Amino acid sequence: MPAVSKLVPEETVFFLCDVQTRFKNLIFGIDELVLTINKMLKIAKALEIPVVVTEQNPKGLGNTIPEIDLPSLGPLLVATIAKGLFSMMTPEVKAILHERPQIKSVVLFGIESQVCVLQSALDLIEAGYNVHVIADGVSSSNKEEIPFALARIRQSGGYITTSESAAFQLQRDAGVPGFKSFSNIMKEEKDSTVRTSQKMLRHRSFL
Repeated sequence: MPAVSKLVPEETVFFLCDVQTRFKNLIFGIDELVLTINKMLKIAKALEIPVVVTEQNPKGLGNTIPEIDLPSLGPLLVATIAKGLFSMMTPEVKAILHERPQIKSVVLFGIESQVCVLQSALDLIEAGYNVHVIADGVSSSNKEEIPFALARIRQSGGYITTSESAAFQLQRDAGVPGFKSFSNIMKEEKDSTVRTSQKMLRHRSFL
């Protein structure tokens, strides 16, 4: 029987991988990608889920694009870490995870699917974490690479999901006090979710 991994807010961290200014005009569906990422950041804030951000060689590739609303996270933004390693599993990120032994699941989104996202996922799986990759929250400069990267992650034990599905898994219960705020986010994001799904998921349907 396949393993089952459920997302639990208290045991989850969000990883945002390398969505930087130099890539802005190169990435397939960048506008829709940003919509998904900002939706995930709203979910992080509503459910108090910490967020770790990396930037690949920011001196050459720039910082995280300003359209991504990192300031809204406040203290939930654990760190923005510069890296040379393609994987997000740098010594600094490993230390952050080590300081939070309750973390079992990593929700991963960003770019590029076949390089930094893939290598991050494989390293996290190897380290024993349950990795949930947001299919409408990853992209590449070559869209044909995306489904193969997601398939590789899935073959290695990762979970491929969507922003909508992951959000509702994390919320779990419509009867809790915080549901109204969560519900408002999902209503606000409805049109964006349709737009991003149509753009970002149609090339990934064979998974």
